[in-house]
Amino acid sequence: MMKKICIFVVLLFVVFMSCKNSKKEVFVESEDYFDTVRKVTIHAIPEDLLADKSDSIRSFYQLFENHEIWVDRENREDLISQIEKTKAEGLHPDEYNINKIFRLELRIDSLQVEEKLAYDILLTQTYEKLCNHYYRGKLNPDDVYDNWDLFDKKLSVAKLLKDAIETKKIAASIQNLLPNHPVYLSLKKALVEVDKLPNSKFDSIDKNIKIKFNDDLEVVKEIKRRLSYWKDLEQKDTLYTKKYDAKMLVAVKKFQARHGLFADGVIGIGTIKALNYNKATRKAQILANLERWRWFSRNLGDQYILINLPDYELDYVKDNDTVATHKIVCGRPQRMTPILSSKLSNFVFNPTWTVPPTIIKEDLTVEASANRNYFSRNRITIYKGENTIISPYEWNPEKAETYRYVQTPGYNNSLGVVKFNFPNHHSVYLHDTNHRDYFEYKYRALSSGCVRVENPVSLAKKVLEGQDNGRWKSLETIRKERAEKEAKLKLSKNYKPVKLTPEEVAEKQKMLSEEQDAIDEIIAAKDTYYIKVKQPIYIHQLYWTSWSDKNGLQFRDDIYNLDKTLYDKLRN
Repeated sequence: MMKKICIFVVLLFVVFMSCKNSKKEVFVESEDYFDTVRKVTIHAIPEDLLADKSDSIRSFYQLFENHEIWVDRENREDLISQIEKTKAEGLHPDEYNINKIFRLELRIDSLQVEEKLAYDILLTQTYEKLCNHYYRGKLNPDDVYDNWDLFDKKLSVAKLLKDAIETKKIAASIQNLLPNHPVYLSLKKALVEVDKLPNSKFDSIDKNIKIKFNDDLEVVKEIKRRLSYWKDLEQKDTLYTKKYDAKMLVAVKKFQARHGLFADGVIGIGTIKALNYNKATRKAQILANLERWRWFSRNLGDQYILINLPDYELDYVKDNDTVATHKIVCGRPQRMTPILSSKLSNFVFNPTWTVPPTIIKEDLTVEASANRNYFSRNRITIYKGENTIISPYEWNPEKAETYRYVQTPGYNNSLGVVKFNFPNHHSVYLHDTNHRDYFEYKYRALSSGCVRVENPVSLAKKVLEGQDNGRWKSLETIRKERAEKEAKLKLSKNYKPVKLTPEEVAEKQKMLSEEQDAIDEIIAAKDTYYIKVKQPIYIHQLYWTSWSDKNGLQFRDDIYNLDKTLYDKLRN
């Protein structure tokens, strides 16, 4: 009896699942109907026209009860207009069926019903493709790079399409998907500027030379031509002389500044390397950067730390205002800093440093094997197991990776005096450094993967000013709370304006000063101290090598060679 019941339950489950699956695949047949408002017949889509289409396309038509979607000429023209504008975004109209759509639109009134419905499906497919490319990018970053960890971006094209069709706002629905960050907008301007330049194919200038002001060399003529091409040097009748003159010096410094080089007027390897790039290469670089910006989050947050790795710079932004800028050192090409988005979780003042596996293998083992004083010199304690300390002379280099190595806190600790923690899959963070001289270099891809920050204590203090976690409450926060209370009181008959008195302002400023001093005392004590970050402050470690500003086109060295990899995939 028990066996029969089990068989019955299994059969019942199979029937239920079959019904469920068949229900998912059911196509509801529809009929044509006449729209009395638009005075046009709305045709039903036969099942055979959708049979080989994607699930998403089929679901779009289900929202319209399996009738044609692009009935209104206004909606079709809006879509065509947006396809034509893809060129301004660094994409190409041919990828979105522009020629085929043009031909069909010109014949729309003479199309047979089946042709018209096939055209409708083509428009829907094109709309979906365009929306996804604008919002997520043409390519998936995971298919291009292996160390990208950005926030997920979800897009409901079905809802977008239905609302856009019904409100006749196709153009807006597409345009609103694009990044509106100033860097992306400046890249579009850069693309326009580069396209205006005449086509160029420069011969390489020898990098193994150094040219200074007042030098008289034949190669100076060619350098002047290139400075003129890039509009750093105004073209004059006497332009192409061999003399490195005063006007050329101004132009060289401008060119160097636009490329993130020392603007000293000395033409060396870095300047010549930048001069050797031609229009096609720079345009490819801009196109790659436009695509990457389509991958990044549209909303970076109300408060965030934005890091551009190739520019070696960090900006702390609050309510669209950059309140602090710091130099950074990022990972060298062999130990690339990952591109990621996360949220700041806590600060660690006077952190200890546990040596990571890569450094154990590639650095520590080699140096300590040559000289055991490496450990005392670097204040590193060797642990075997959980808490067993062993001396440098008991240490076995052949089993180096089985030990744990911890550096004591202090000003010369590898992490310096403060560490910024945020969750990520790469075990990286922001931190101070014991190599503070690195910030004077122009090329700063020198770390083992984490980002080192110049003057990080001042950045930590700036972040903590806005934290509503008791002792770290700022004057700005107090004023905001008062304003909120005042807004509520305005609804009351007994309302009286509430303002901070001069005494209260002075008291809060004193409190803030004391909090800043407290951080200095914590650091001076050399004890490890944690402060949790309660308000959401996002971290965005991003990568862009081109943009434009009031000084013209800006380019930075592609330190991780990411531009060519991406451009080649885009082109293919």
